[in-house]
Amino acid sequence: PLPRCVGTRRPVASAAPASNVGKVNYQMLVQQHPDLAKVQSTMQAESEAAKKEFDAKAASLGEKEKQEYFMQLQQRLQLKNQELMVPIFNKVDAVIKEVSDAKGLSIVVDSAAVIYGGADITDECVKKITGK
Repeated sequence: PLPRCVGTRRPVASAAPASNVGKVNYQMLVQQHPDLAKVQSTMQAESEAAKKEFDAKAASLGEKEKQEYFMQLQQRLQLKNQELMVPIFNKVDAVIKEVSDAKGLSIVVDSAAVIYGGADITDECVKKITGK
């Protein structure tokens, strides 16, 4: 017979009370942020400028150089997008912290990671972010 592991039948520790755990739809909060439209229009303009830049330079490049140049432009656009999104993420995080502190929540997780439970604070956060 296989040896039994000692201590495997002890009771499982109970989770923290649901009232201390919050959840939020982070993606929705970012999408609802009023600054997002500005970021999107800036990125649209950046993307169009990069395309013009690529089209102007691509004619004089070989196939391999075109691919490398395209990748450089893509990377530049990704970095610009990250740079523009950080302030929005910071503002969303600050609102989540403010609402969770007011509700006495010790932890807030993205609702995409929650299967069951947790106080949903998404609506309160949306109101603070949009002012509506």
